[in-house]
Amino acid sequence: MSKYSNEFKLEVVKYCIEEKHSRNDAAKKFNIPSSTIIKEWIRKYKEHGVEGLIKQQKCSYSGEFKQNVIEYMHKNHLSATETAIHFRLGGTNVVLKWEHIYYEEGPQALYKEECDRSRKMDSKSKKKKLDKQLEEDLIAENKRLKMENEYLKKLNALVQERIKRENKKK
Repeated sequence: MSKYSNEFKLEVVKYCIEEKHSRNDAAKKFNIPSSTIIKEWIRKYKEHGVEGLIKQQKCSYSGEFKQNVIEYMHKNHLSATETAIHFRLGGTNVVLKWEHIYYEEGPQALYKEECDRSRKMDSKSKKKKLDKQLEEDLIAENKRLKMENEYLKKLNALVQERIKRENKKK
């Protein structure tokens, strides 16, 4: 269930577009935590009309469709958000997930069933145990780099302070 009803979204969008109010004004008036969501509703409304505001039912998409979406996004230099709106997909994260699969596993991976891919990815993601000596070396290197970083920050601050003093003397 959507947090906001379709009627509510339409009311907010019309408040912004027809009555020419800013998204920030609308967010305050309608008690919406961020104007960013209103921006997305307006874009959906402008692209698809009232239908763009209606949440799509969850459905599965063919591999061909997924591949076309990713290739369309790159061909037209669109963001994941713009692409999701154009194709009336559930959200940006769907496009980003497909894009990740497209580049990590290749376009053919988009044709696989979701459950096949998730099992395969689970087996890869298991952490390997690091050698004890390697782990200690990494920890020591991390500490050394943190100290070096702090030293450089302090040195930079001293140099900036010195430059300030010299500029005041002139």
